[in-house]
Amino acid sequence: MKKSVLFILAILVAFNISAQLDRSTPPKPGPAPKVNIGKAKTFELKNGLKVFVVENDKVPVVSYTLSLDLDPLVEGEKAGYASLAGDLMSAGTTNRTKAEIDEAVDFIGASLSTRASGMQASSLKKHSDELLDLMTDVLYNPSFPTEELEKSQKQMLTGLKSQKDDPKAIDSNIKSVLRYGKNHPYGEILTEESVQAITVDDLKSYYNTYFRPNIAYLVIVGDISVKEAKKQAKKYFASWESKEVPTYKYDMPKAFEQPKVVVANKDGSTQSNVSLSYNINLKPGHPDAIKARVMNQVLGGGSFSARLFQNLREDKGFTYGAYSSLSSDELVGSFNAGASVRTSVTDSAFTEIIYEMKRMRTELVPSDDLQLVKNSLTGSFSRSLEDPVTVARFALNIEKYNLPEDYYETYLEKLNAVTPEDVKAMADKYITPENALILAVGDVPNMKASLQKFAKDGKVMMYDFYGNEVKAMPLPADLTADKVIKNYIDAIGGSEAVTAVTDYVLEGSMSVQGMALNMKMYSRRPNHQCVETYMQGNLVSKQVFNGEAGKMVSPMGEQKIEGEMLENMKTESILFPETQYAELGFKLELLGADNVDGKDVIKMKVVNPSGKEQTVYFSRTSGLKVKEVSTTPQGTMSSTFIEYAEVNGVKFPKKMNQSVGPQSFDIVFETIKVNEGIDANKFDI
Repeated sequence: MKKSVLFILAILVAFNISAQLDRSTPPKPGPAPKVNIGKAKTFELKNGLKVFVVENDKVPVVSYTLSLDLDPLVEGEKAGYASLAGDLMSAGTTNRTKAEIDEAVDFIGASLSTRASGMQASSLKKHSDELLDLMTDVLYNPSFPTEELEKSQKQMLTGLKSQKDDPKAIDSNIKSVLRYGKNHPYGEILTEESVQAITVDDLKSYYNTYFRPNIAYLVIVGDISVKEAKKQAKKYFASWESKEVPTYKYDMPKAFEQPKVVVANKDGSTQSNVSLSYNINLKPGHPDAIKARVMNQVLGGGSFSARLFQNLREDKGFTYGAYSSLSSDELVGSFNAGASVRTSVTDSAFTEIIYEMKRMRTELVPSDDLQLVKNSLTGSFSRSLEDPVTVARFALNIEKYNLPEDYYETYLEKLNAVTPEDVKAMADKYITPENALILAVGDVPNMKASLQKFAKDGKVMMYDFYGNEVKAMPLPADLTADKVIKNYIDAIGGSEAVTAVTDYVLEGSMSVQGMALNMKMYSRRPNHQCVETYMQGNLVSKQVFNGEAGKMVSPMGEQKIEGEMLENMKTESILFPETQYAELGFKLELLGADNVDGKDVIKMKVVNPSGKEQTVYFSRTSGLKVKEVSTTPQGTMSSTFIEYAEVNGVKFPKKMNQSVGPQSFDIVFETIKVNEGIDANKFDI
């Protein structure tokens, strides 16, 4: 009975309390939590090397991060050499080969990596002396082997080829050139010429000039005491010779006086990569930095509740995600907003991005929305403190950027103090779409005209992958698609010579993801084709079409080709189909003038009888085919024809580059045989 009475009383009390609560008003946030950041211990060697130590004995691991405080460098005609110098420091020393370094690192279960601005290494504490012996051998005695440089150059050149079909890479290059200029360290981009011009002497010169202790910081984190760290630092780094290092100053790049509207072409693309960007003057640790970050988080800083995401994805359905970033930098800060959208809504996406940017300047952010953003940033900051590396990074930033000693300890207080008025003030100062580069990468013919409204003068300029303006000469008024095809047939040998070809065999080689492959392509009139791929002499794939039926053979087994793929093979296997476009029912559309790798070309859309579209480029000077682009289930596929060879009076592509999605590879046909006969068994199904 007594328990029942108490239970009833408890319910009545709870009901009374509930009745007095106003649940329509959320509780006010409490004061910002106090931040107690462990202090990094610091000391300096006689050669000027500054050392930061953060003790953490939770796991028996120690990491060593060496970083150089360098001014950005203009690399000029050898752009990329600083990056290669950093990467190849660990590719061999005067005492060890690359293989010996890798084996020694693996043997103790460690990691060791180098870069243009320093190096990083970590291992179990018991192996720390062995690791430091390796680390300082790499630091003091890099040999920069010629063979490793050549290997890295090939990898960089392969990467450049694949980037040419990557909308984000195209976007990045053009933004760099137009916002900073090619003579600014942030405006330089890699080219085939700059990569090929780099020599071992360039790498040695970079190393000897910039790898100096008097501009370096060594951060040691882990299961180590300050006393032990001092002993190791003196033993392994005290002999590092100091030397004056060049410094550089650059003018702030000029802002655009009005929106600069630019497009870049990506044939076969069903989407546009859209971005709106400009430079800002915001240094690390500036009093605006925290408030400006909060403002950007509201606009598009990465969360689902950000305005760009809510507008372009949730409301309009234009994209999977839309974001913005606002970055501080010692030299030049930046703002960027963008998304990947359907081609048909390219202009609408820009309209909505600009609308949200302007709304940040005209409306106060609701307090509840602002509090959600501050809560999210508070959580991220607090979680970062769990990593001892964060403590070391904070100490390093305070030293490098001359920040107040309590900058990070009071970070959450400053964050919590940001008001809606502060956010609007930051938007007024840093959100300036009227001075932006408005850039869209995609199918230019289907989006260029719709972007004219964003330019005050109505001009939409076109740039290529290298940040060069594309100024293609207008086509002659009397030029037709049929004339272009006739010029192409004449260029490869003429109708009589081409129709005299009854069969041909192409034998070539290529490298895909480091694997050496060989290809043999057999073609015979009217439309028989067999393509075989070999690895180390073993057949790994085969595709055959006998004029009626087709099959594919791979390690997965044999598969019959059917449906749309079979229909496409019927026309794609025809020898020189250009000579029969009219009777076969191909549809041709002249798209205009263009530029491919610096060459003036004529651009044409070709649709085969089954409806498959291709964009084809023909040289305006030679008439030869320069490039083909089509869309496949694996992504956009492009073939660039680099060199032609004449056999029996007909020119065949001898060197070509193919890319499918992110993969890119070169094919060289060493052997071309014409009218020598092909065994009919090659086309058996």
